[in-house]
Amino acid sequence: MTTLLDNVIIIDVTDDNISETGIYCIKNKKSAGYKSKVEWYKSNIENGIKIKIATDYQGKQLGFIEYIPSEFAWRPIKANNYLFIQCILIFLNELKEKGVGSFLLQVCEQDAKDFNKSGICAMSSEGTWLAKKSLYEKNGFIVGDRLGRFELMIKSFNNITLKPSLIDWTKQQTKYKGWNLIYSNQCPWHEKSITDLKQSALDKGINLKVTKLTSPIEAQNAPSGFGTFSLIKDGKLLEDHYLSKKRFENIVKQEINNNR
Repeated sequence: MTTLLDNVIIIDVTDDNISETGIYCIKNKKSAGYKSKVEWYKSNIENGIKIKIATDYQGKQLGFIEYIPSEFAWRPIKANNYLFIQCILIFLNELKEKGVGSFLLQVCEQDAKDFNKSGICAMSSEGTWLAKKSLYEKNGFIVGDRLGRFELMIKSFNNITLKPSLIDWTKQQTKYKGWNLIYSNQCPWHEKSITDLKQSALDKGINLKVTKLTSPIEAQNAPSGFGTFSLIKDGKLLEDHYLSKKRFENIVKQEINNNR
């Protein structure tokens, strides 16, 4: 019996083919976010970044996974000789139910074994912008660490290597005074958010300091669990992932009301 996975092709996105393959999660190749992500991806190739896209034989893209050696992770984790999954995304529920996500995890695991890694790990959350832990648990991962809404999911190949752990991002928050927005181009959606939020802050007379993270070590020591996006006011984390202009304006309104 032929299954969906019998008809799945994995495309390894490279510097040579990225103009044709794209990056899956944002389709508009003329957008600023797409261009920023491609530039970010190319700058991390020497660190071992991988994007692999699952397609069918007609070329329809079904999902993707992005991973990198754990030493260069753009999330607040500490791990040696692991592969770290930064993103895994399948839009359609019918594809999730047919195992495309698990298939992409198996591709990553095989890469880890081929490169003699000690295992693979990823951050999960029941909240938005990260896969839920259930995907990882059904593929042999266990919860290795927890902080806030986030779990660190681990699948080790041996019992010798020191297990990965989360870096306590709450310790970084108090140094941010006033309104601060911290981000990186690891996610192509951030570019639009930054542009919209800067304009909204300007319209409302808010002095919003914007800091761009340009290296893995900066992201590992970022003030939120998501790592590559944080909105902070006077040491208080207000949001830890992509924000729309409307959501930002609601947060501003709530902060104003709280301070009356």
